Amino acid sequence: MKIIECVPNFSEGKKEETFNLMKDSLNGIKGCKLLSLEPDADYNRVVVTLAGNETGIFDGAIAVSKAAAADIDMRTHKGEHPRIGAIDVVPFVPVKNSTMEDCIKISEAYADSISESLEVPVYLYENAARKSSRKNLSEIRKGEYEGLEEKLKNPDWKPDFGPSTFNPKLGAIVTGARFFLIAYNVNLKCDEVKFAKEIGEILRESGRPKRDEAGKVVKINGETVREPGKLKCVKGMGVSLEKYKITQVSMNLTNYHVTPIHIAFEEVKKEASRLGIEVIGSEIVGLAPLEALILAGKFYADNKKYDEKSLVDLAIDKLGLSELNPFHKNEKIIDYMI
Repeated sequence: MKIIECVPNFSEGKKEETFNLMKDSLNGIKGCKLLSLEPDADYNRVVVTLAGNETGIFDGAIAVSKAAAADIDMRTHKGEHPRIGAIDVVPFVPVKNSTMEDCIKISEAYADSISESLEVPVYLYENAARKSSRKNLSEIRKGEYEGLEEKLKNPDWKPDFGPSTFNPKLGAIVTGARFFLIAYNVNLKCDEVKFAKEIGEILRESGRPKRDEAGKVVKINGETVREPGKLKCVKGMGVSLEKYKITQVSMNLTNYHVTPIHIAFEEVKKEASRLGIEVIGSEIVGLAPLEALILAGKFYADNKKYDEKSLVDLAIDKLGLSELNPFHKNEKIIDYMI
């Protein structure tokens, strides 16, 4: 059987009634299983993880999106995380006996259906992108929800599906097909977010604007010159977690074979040490593949032999994955849930 993952991110991280509507919408859908639903009040965002076959994952993604659309209003939404709409991003990921092409087709079918039923603009990204300028999610999100109405007036930002008119309640949706992404945050014992932002800019692949000795951004022919970041396949930013009185370097690891979790963690530690800041563990938002935890375990094993369970436990300990909330491996590692 083909297994495909879908990880929709919705712009609501506080209302339990909204989460219950999402869960209820998935009841009775054959071939689709809800693996996790993880809200974050500071980000004001919830990450839902579904897995299923081709038909089930499509039906589940449509159902949970409609449930979210009925209860989320972007006109009153505020949160730390960048977003372009209520149903912010809906990626499809091949997990087992499935291909990227399978996921591209499902994302296109999802975009066609949801754009028509909700009258909302939909953009395709990553492997499903039809324009190179739309491959990167951050490019589509530029200006966020607040800048979307003006953005839609630009012919270059005509949506791939749905109307070019602004939907004030829902904003826009981004969907597509991608490799398994790990949403990974490293905690800093510091309440000044400028340091987390600096580390995020230094590490992320896109880097940061180059500055001269006076601190001014360097431009050539009107274009900002950028210094490349240290880590490939990493997107990063700094955010504040008021609930815990800490900050985080919030990263998306878009290919953990290129930049594994443990390398991202160790590089944050290096940069934090340079700034005189202590790192106090990290967290994985949503699910992670078993392989990623085993790779981290082997890194910290110092050439000693461990079985699978011990490698996973070692990774959880060394990465401090239970620092903010308990990391239950049977609920956080996708291989153990399918």
